[in-house]
Amino acid sequence: MRILHTSDWHLGRSFHRVSLLDAQAAFLDHLVDTVRAREVDAVVVAGDVYDRAVPPLAAVELFDRALHRLAEAGVPTVMISGNHDSARRLGVGAGLIGRAGIHLRTDPAHCGTPVLLCDAHGEVAFYGLPYLEPALVRDEFKASKAGHEAVLGAAMDRVRADLAGRDEGTRSVVLAHAFVAGGAPSESERDITVGGVASVPAGVFDGVDYVALGHLHGSQALTERVRYAGSPLAYSFSETTHRKTMWLVDLGPRCEIAAERIDCPVPRALARIRGPLDGLLDDPELARHEDSWVEATLTDAVRPADPMARLAERFPHTLSLLFDPERSDDDPLASYARRLAGRTDQQIAEDFVAHVRGGGGPDEEERTVLRGAFDDVRVDAAVREVTP
Repeated sequence: MRILHTSDWHLGRSFHRVSLLDAQAAFLDHLVDTVRAREVDAVVVAGDVYDRAVPPLAAVELFDRALHRLAEAGVPTVMISGNHDSARRLGVGAGLIGRAGIHLRTDPAHCGTPVLLCDAHGEVAFYGLPYLEPALVRDEFKASKAGHEAVLGAAMDRVRADLAGRDEGTRSVVLAHAFVAGGAPSESERDITVGGVASVPAGVFDGVDYVALGHLHGSQALTERVRYAGSPLAYSFSETTHRKTMWLVDLGPRCEIAAERIDCPVPRALARIRGPLDGLLDDPELARHEDSWVEATLTDAVRPADPMARLAERFPHTLSLLFDPERSDDDPLASYARRLAGRTDQQIAEDFVAHVRGGGGPDEEERTVLRGAFDDVRVDAAVREVTP
């Protein structure tokens, strides 16, 4: 069976205030063209269809057109909700839409109920695991801990139990939206940390033939059978080096895997440039970036006058302007920035406690309180997004 694995469309998202709707429409055109040209048997979309729980109307219309075109192509599509989606909104009408071959899996309670598709070699069971917010689904899965590994493990137990009751030779595909250990993140994914832990081990998915992952925006293979499609477009300058693709996966009759990356259309190249303003304006090596979306970091010791206007004369698509003045090692601002670099909110808070106490950091009980406070804020935000 030939499967086209994609994820993280984030319909409705902009890039530094530049609308990406036209680029997203071009990607969806490309997806449908690929389905037809490469004789795809099934499309899987591993979450974050939309960029936010209540998407703009133009994004909903784009999604609607894509569903109609996939249905008209006669190619079954299985998609799950991600942490950016409202599972309840995305899942409205799932039963009716399913009759057209578009299978929306947004209810955690149905993790163990597959979409069954057939090819010349028998059945393939597609299990959709929507994004599982631990605090919201812990009771459903009777998980001993409110963590990602616990709830994903419980969901996969349901998958394996259902698969064990099916005919020998039934092949299996799992769609999941999670941060799996070994994956390389970027700056454009929303934090899903719980209790200080965001990732789950790849071993949680043992026992199935292919795992189509969503959440991380870089296309990558964690193992032969566990892969991230990545986002079809860049959504932050941290993705400047990404190659945006979909996975075309052939699942053989004996569960063999052959995978090929299918490139996505690039609306405009990205570039990160750094240096003093005059140097950026004069450097001939930067001519290749003059038509790119640019993030410029100025290192001038004193902030120059009208930097954005001057940059735009050479780089008219400059979208982000940062300042990182070159400072001596004894400059207090430089040392403060180094102390914060790469540290989590939890670590920064613990450092603050140590500072105000004159060096005595929090004990384990206090660390637990801080961790719980950060988790509560993040979960509260998640609840507000999914509540109609």
